[in-house]
Amino acid sequence: MEFNLNFQTIMLTVLQPGDYVGFTFFIGSMAMMAASVFFFFEMWNQEGKWRTSLLVSGLITFIAAVHYFYMRDFWATNGTSPTEFRYIDWILTVPLMCVEFYLILKAFGAKQSLLWKMVFYSLWMLVAGYLGETLYRESSPLWGFISTIGYLGIVYEVWMGSAKKLANNSNNPALQSAFSALGWFVLVGWAIYPIGYMAIEGSGWLSGVLNPKSLDIIYNIGDAVNKIGFGLVIYSLAVSSKKVQA
Repeated sequence: MEFNLNFQTIMLTVLQPGDYVGFTFFIGSMAMMAASVFFFFEMWNQEGKWRTSLLVSGLITFIAAVHYFYMRDFWATNGTSPTEFRYIDWILTVPLMCVEFYLILKAFGAKQSLLWKMVFYSLWMLVAGYLGETLYRESSPLWGFISTIGYLGIVYEVWMGSAKKLANNSNNPALQSAFSALGWFVLVGWAIYPIGYMAIEGSGWLSGVLNPKSLDIIYNIGDAVNKIGFGLVIYSLAVSSKKVQA
């Protein structure tokens, strides 16, 4: 009897036919777990700072994968967006993605002030975003504006600020190419988050333009592409640097 009850409980959280949102949750969780395994194994084939960079890449996708396991069950059980889980994931993984910029530029003179500045911008963006999407939803446009300031601070550092200057001063074409790719991830890939925020039902500037379920699909695909893609750029840079040294 107890076994049957537990089995029925498990069955309530399975993916239902036609649940495209749930499908992307399942795909996202497995894709990021697979990426984590890849980064953790490849980490031992690298040396020095690249081993640390791939470790951070693996941590980013691993943390995201664990949260996606929870988010997919939350969605399957409740049929609503797992907002809290998303922000817990982002508040851990987005600062780590900022750490990646610092790690690849450290050899070219990047100071810890750059690291803390980008982490500060990322936390500003996420905390303001969370407040506007949960506690102060009726004034979400204001909180969305405040959150976007943090996002623009990161974009500035990557495209015009000290991080960009350090990359330009490097005589390593592979580094410049990788940094440019990471910059596009921030500019284009991360842009889905403020756009999605503006589409919050009822209070967002773009409310009604996008179906709330479509937003979860966009977030899920965007998360997987951004986090895995970020790590693959770091991996490509590590492999290129190893070939040059050889």
